[in-house]
Amino acid sequence: MTAQYIPPKVWEWVPGNGGKFANINRPTAGATFEQHLPRGDADLQLYSLGTPNGIKVTVMLEELLAKGIQAANYDVFKIDIGKGEQFGSDFVSINPNSKIPALLDYSVTPPQPVFESGAILLYLAEKFGEFLPETLPERTACLSWLFWQMGSAPYVGGGFGHFYAYAPEKFEYPINRFAMETKRQLSLLDQQLAVRQFIVGDEYTIADMAIWPWYGRLVLGELYNAAEFLNVQEYTHILRWAKQIANRTAVQAALAKEYRLIA
Repeated sequence: MTAQYIPPKVWEWVPGNGGKFANINRPTAGATFEQHLPRGDADLQLYSLGTPNGIKVTVMLEELLAKGIQAANYDVFKIDIGKGEQFGSDFVSINPNSKIPALLDYSVTPPQPVFESGAILLYLAEKFGEFLPETLPERTACLSWLFWQMGSAPYVGGGFGHFYAYAPEKFEYPINRFAMETKRQLSLLDQQLAVRQFIVGDEYTIADMAIWPWYGRLVLGELYNAAEFLNVQEYTHILRWAKQIANRTAVQAALAKEYRLIA
């Protein structure tokens, strides 16, 4: 039995306090070293990694290219968050929050930085006029689900994923707490998809692109090795949707690029 933790009156940071990412975690923001990011020939420069949030944007760009939109050509460069490259000066100038992915659009003057994966999806959807419904009810539903994903996925990643897969020790309380919330979210999505082909209807949108890399890949057994633990087979409608999106040519092309970033 672990002794009960009693919080001090004032919290103090202890570097390297355990866990997979302990070597890069810190309680302050901002750049820690000078950096010169690479730049390719395309107008769109993406700095990313093969995480669920990184996959979202690559899927969007590949879907745009699959529609023949050549202006969506992009270069993608790896930001190794395990080595702390997200704290370099050039990256922080694009995303002061030091999280991947980050996009720099050189087709406008001055170049437009965009950070937060949901904001990047919305920026690209509006820039190219694709994957975002035009009518107000459907557009509103799409954005509602996009923002739902942005607000909910931290419970799956930083909550369930951290304590189930990455924490230095297994503790029953946080695993139970975040497993319950993850399953509640999966239940919600399963009900939504029971009467719809995609998240907001018959149209494939940025809401699907945002939600699939987290929840779709989770039920397909590609996140945290937790599919059996979460009994994902009971979410038949999510499984149908997840497999349908996984089979899209653009999604497969995006995953191939993102997996190279992990190596």
